Amino acid sequence: MSLDVVALRREFPSLRSGIAHFDGPGGTQTPEVVAAAVAAVLTGPLSNRGRVVASEVNADRAVAAFRQAYADLLGVPAGGIVHGRSATQLTYDFSRALAKDWRVGDEVVVSRLDHDANVRPWVQAATAKGAEVRWIDFDPATSELDLGSVEAVITPRTRLVAITAASNLIGTRPPVRAVADVAHAAGALVYVDGVHYAAHQAVDVPALGADLFVCSPYKFLGPHCGVLAADPGLLETLRPDKLVPSTDAVPERFELGTLPYEVMAGATAAVDFLAGLAPGAGGDRRSRLRAAMHAVDEHERRLLGMLEAGLAELGPAVVVHSRAAERTPTLLLTLPGRATWDAYEFLARRDVLAPAGSFYAYEPFRRLGLDDPHGLRLGLAPYTDDSDVARVLDGLAALLKTASA
Repeated sequence: MSLDVVALRREFPSLRSGIAHFDGPGGTQTPEVVAAAVAAVLTGPLSNRGRVVASEVNADRAVAAFRQAYADLLGVPAGGIVHGRSATQLTYDFSRALAKDWRVGDEVVVSRLDHDANVRPWVQAATAKGAEVRWIDFDPATSELDLGSVEAVITPRTRLVAITAASNLIGTRPPVRAVADVAHAAGALVYVDGVHYAAHQAVDVPALGADLFVCSPYKFLGPHCGVLAADPGLLETLRPDKLVPSTDAVPERFELGTLPYEVMAGATAAVDFLAGLAPGAGGDRRSRLRAAMHAVDEHERRLLGMLEAGLAELGPAVVVHSRAAERTPTLLLTLPGRATWDAYEFLARRDVLAPAGSFYAYEPFRRLGLDDPHGLRLGLAPYTDDSDVARVLDGLAALLKTASA
């Protein structure tokens, strides 16, 4: 089943700007139905949650719908869905809750491939408890995770392994299940950053081997917020710091303060929008989501092939650092002899948005050892079309014809 990209693009008012967006890894554009869902809840009636007055019921329904939508998206029970302001905030919160039981001599394993949001919270929590931090490496030449380092650094003293399901910098999709199997054999928990992964693949949290999985709806057409998924039984064992009168029920014990009902409604609408991308698919919402994400994957893979072929034609003037066999449609480029920041500005003047930076991927960017302090990142999204790819390739070709700095 193929993706109807022409029809899809009509649902995004922002695309009428004429900008070709390659900034999806930093946050996607928003379909009109998502914005409408936010507005509908805000204009209510709306109040704090309850079961009597209509405004209370509306708030309660927004929360319940959000939990079920993300249960369907991620493959966990609704009682295991935690809302957060961002994936970073959720990871910090859970690092503090998990670290309460860590002791001197314990070990925490993080990855050189990860966004700093799945590195620094764990490093800081481990340091505060006197636990040792150990590192999983990757090979800059191939972009592949070093499986040998996985087995070397995980020991019976390991309490937690934090690993990305897909690098937001170079797109590498490491073998998360293989890492999780090693971690679980040692008795460790596995925390998976799925922020970049969930935007491109159908997610099955248990199949990945993740004990805790975090993602961000604004990376897949929703509003800005974060979602954590886990088995409710595991969440019952964690005791976060919270206010005395706030509920101790799971998952709400982790959601501090009054929830943003309108944001949750928008995030739910994003899931429903995704489920509708495969109109011929039958079954429940989870089945439709899996069919839709398969169609998205096929569409993005085709465009990625076009993009890579076009970049290859530009020759050695463009170096692609995304080389893993299994990866998302995200490419990191450098231009020998040219500053990628200049390339970003050149393309932006043509209304092609391809950001330059390190994108909070502090460890992998350092590990690549690039001469340029920035990399040019090209990320595809479901609404990217052939003309967008042609425009970015034409822009880069035009840049290369100009005198270098």
